[in-house]
Amino acid sequence: MWLPLHAVRQRGQIVCRRGCMTAFLRTQGRRDFSRSTGRCAQTCQALSYGNHGDPLQVVQLKDVDLPPIGEKDVLVKFLAAPINPSDINMIQGTYAILPDLPAVGGNEGVAQVIEVGSQVKSLKTGDWVIPRDAGLGTWRTEAVLAETDVISLPNDIPLLSAATLGVNPCTAFRMLSDFEDLKPGDTVIQNAANSGVGQAVIQIAAARGINTINVVRDRPDFAQLSERLKALGTSYVLKEEALRRPEIKELFKACSKPKLALNGVGGKSATELLRHLQAGGSMVTYGGMSRQPVTIPVSALIFKDVKIRGFWVTRWKQKHSDVFLFPRREDI
Repeated sequence: MWLPLHAVRQRGQIVCRRGCMTAFLRTQGRRDFSRSTGRCAQTCQALSYGNHGDPLQVVQLKDVDLPPIGEKDVLVKFLAAPINPSDINMIQGTYAILPDLPAVGGNEGVAQVIEVGSQVKSLKTGDWVIPRDAGLGTWRTEAVLAETDVISLPNDIPLLSAATLGVNPCTAFRMLSDFEDLKPGDTVIQNAANSGVGQAVIQIAAARGINTINVVRDRPDFAQLSERLKALGTSYVLKEEALRRPEIKELFKACSKPKLALNGVGGKSATELLRHLQAGGSMVTYGGMSRQPVTIPVSALIFKDVKIRGFWVTRWKQKHSDVFLFPRREDI
């Protein structure tokens, strides 16, 4: 998901203001290389923190020394990096994995290779790369990284798409692939449908001929949001309260009951998804934006035998580090 924040530099600190769908830190590095020694004699700017806490208080913009480029290292310049909820949780110290302190913020982003070590085989100058795993620290202008810390990708795709490729689209693809054997004509229901994951689910499902029922919170611009999500490939966009109305039965005359429910909210929203899941179906929880627990009705377990699962893309990457990470066109 994308956190609705503006990121603003002020007096050496980062000030975050709520208000827009995404925020990107576009960076400009300062180079001063010593080519004769093969060492990088420069600093970079980084949004770093030495203690866990409120990002408004602990994150600071600092000049950080870059280490020399080793034989199996690459020097990269970051082009764009998003702000995700997991980034904020890491700074707060509440995420499942935490980098050693002091740390640079940011788990996702795209960078361009500026220089490679003498034994680097898989990358070359000019390549675009993204982090292989969480905790890399992408909120900086440049970095010296191990060749194995990054994955290359085509540089002919939109910059912001590249910067957000490693988490949300992968989460959507894996959840649509790993929990139920979905066929064309099957239905998936999801909340947080306007999130990064939700929009990726709509597009991947549409390419596979799978229906999606997309649930969002009520808002003044609901009509515009609905049209935007429908333009991505869905026919059904509902407000959360619509799931509790008798009219919802009419929808299931046009499409089958959901085989898979994707929950990024928790609380009552998750319970409503479960109510409409078909017998034997799965609800997969990948987020909890409401900060409320998922409550499972006993009747859903006994009479519908639903399966309750969880998904964390970081764990998936760790368990499948030897396989192709991103969906190929033929797999979608």
